[in-house]
Amino acid sequence: MFSSPLFLVFPFFLLACFLLYWAGARHAYLRRPEAENGDADAFDWHFFVPCRDEEAVVGTTVERLRADHPRAHVWVIDDDSDDRTGAIVAARAETDRRVHLVSRVRPHARQGKGAALNAAYDELNQFLSKDADRERVVVCVIDADGQLDPHALERVSGPAGFGDPETGGVQVSVRMRNAGDPRPLGEDRGRLRNAFARLLVRMQDMEFSVSNAGMQLLRGRTGSVGLGGNGQFTRLAALDRIAAAERRPWQRGALLEDYELGLHMILGGDRISHIADTWVSQEGLPHARRFLTQRTRWAQGNLQCVRYAPRIVSSRHYGGKGVLETLYTFLQPVAHLVTLALCAVMFALLGLTAAEDGFGAAFGGMLALWPLVLGLAVVSVLPFVLWGPVYRRDRASDHSLLSALLWGLALWLYAYHLFPASARGFVRMLRGRNGWAKTRRNAEVVTSGPVAIES
Repeated sequence: MFSSPLFLVFPFFLLACFLLYWAGARHAYLRRPEAENGDADAFDWHFFVPCRDEEAVVGTTVERLRADHPRAHVWVIDDDSDDRTGAIVAARAETDRRVHLVSRVRPHARQGKGAALNAAYDELNQFLSKDADRERVVVCVIDADGQLDPHALERVSGPAGFGDPETGGVQVSVRMRNAGDPRPLGEDRGRLRNAFARLLVRMQDMEFSVSNAGMQLLRGRTGSVGLGGNGQFTRLAALDRIAAAERRPWQRGALLEDYELGLHMILGGDRISHIADTWVSQEGLPHARRFLTQRTRWAQGNLQCVRYAPRIVSSRHYGGKGVLETLYTFLQPVAHLVTLALCAVMFALLGLTAAEDGFGAAFGGMLALWPLVLGLAVVSVLPFVLWGPVYRRDRASDHSLLSALLWGLALWLYAYHLFPASARGFVRMLRGRNGWAKTRRNAEVVTSGPVAIES
């Protein structure tokens, strides 16, 4: 059984794909040119902030957006919150004509983040004059706890962004602004638990600000940049083209409505770029359960995207490299599930071998493979470790090189969350649970009940 081609080839195939992808992402990140500024005044900016029970953060977010980007309009979509989210925004809208509240009520509310964003799209269409130049109207989606770089609009207006008329969307880098918080759980939760929470937030910041940024810059070379749910910029005209083809810009029931929007944008012929020289920040999750809930939703969203494979393969707007990169991206949960299944079969066969030939014989056979196992471990761990010094250079220069290397090692261990998240996402999909799970904010004190609120 162990000589089966599946056992021998599949793990090496996955490792080869990972190493190739990592090398491309690292090269793209380290060799990226600096983005040039453009004329932000040439565009009409509108921020969409989807909210559900966000009274803990929405006021600060609106204030920050209005202070840093005074020419922009802020559209807060209250998806029938049970708290004071709507009241907080309504009070601000009474005194600020550039703040708008889009109120949704059940049964039409709570149908997913995409539906909430479509409601704001409809309101914006009614707000704009008929002669508005929709190629120069830009929509930016910001999370309820998001804070955008004050210079972001100049960056995304430049030649790498909307200064190029063929660009329909721009994604900026994402950072965790609480990465340096020494006690993310508070003073009363103990040193050990705070140390774990601090490391978890640091890994999220490292993942997004360097590793994922490198992946996005690689996608810029393959023509397959993805849009994210935070810091997502799109031309209104590009949204119109998707709406004409799909009835709505954002797809109903999609758990990765942001990534699916990017797929539709590229399928429609618009280009998406990633600009790593500007950013949007959010709070990293210090709670393991909330983090796993969030990543389960993302894994399930990736599994939903498999249905786009035939359209991507046959599209004239995707080149060969773009097809391979996109399929590799949203088939990752499938690869994780297959790997888990193979591991289960392998351990079962090891148990049978030990039962038939004795534990000593089985252990001796495994021990004979130690050079291969050691070599595979090195090439599997080293790519993660090498992100550590890069992250230290760009995001944590006040820390030592040793800390950076240890962070890189921790990033390797952190990556294993993908396996339980993929498995849980697959089970949720089989059970037909496709609701928009709103992960609770750090400021929300939860002593009992769910870590996420589902529709």
